[in-house]
Amino acid sequence: MGYVLSLIGLGLMVGLSGAGSAWGLALGGSSVLGMIKKKPEAFGTGMVLAGLPATQGLYGFVAFIIYSGTIRPDFSLANGAVVLGAGLAIGIAAMVSAIFQGKVCASGITAMGSGHSVFGNTMILAAFPEFYAILALVAVILMQGLMQ
Repeated sequence: MGYVLSLIGLGLMVGLSGAGSAWGLALGGSSVLGMIKKKPEAFGTGMVLAGLPATQGLYGFVAFIIYSGTIRPDFSLANGAVVLGAGLAIGIAAMVSAIFQGKVCASGITAMGSGHSVFGNTMILAAFPEFYAILALVAVILMQGLMQ
């Protein structure tokens, strides 16, 4: 049973964080497409902002790499529960973080399309939701110490 729980945890790490990144990237990318109608020269800066939510998917993948090397078919229920908990922690935190970071970036991109100089401000504000995905990754790494 522990082995099955750990496999579910691995799937959640990659699946939820990747889905959140895809969602956040789509939000930002859609705003870039609207922005370049008015300011085609701002594509590069818009693309940088639109790409920020990609990092949360990487955090989930890093957690997957860290945990996948420890999983064995004879895993105890307690160890499986740790991996499942880690999967939920990084998966949900990264997913929500990426979606809301995408919304922050999309707002900044829209403002840039209207002629406002908000690239730096948007980068700063976009870092706030990202911080919680980083905290979740740190927690997931520390949770490995709970495994027996």
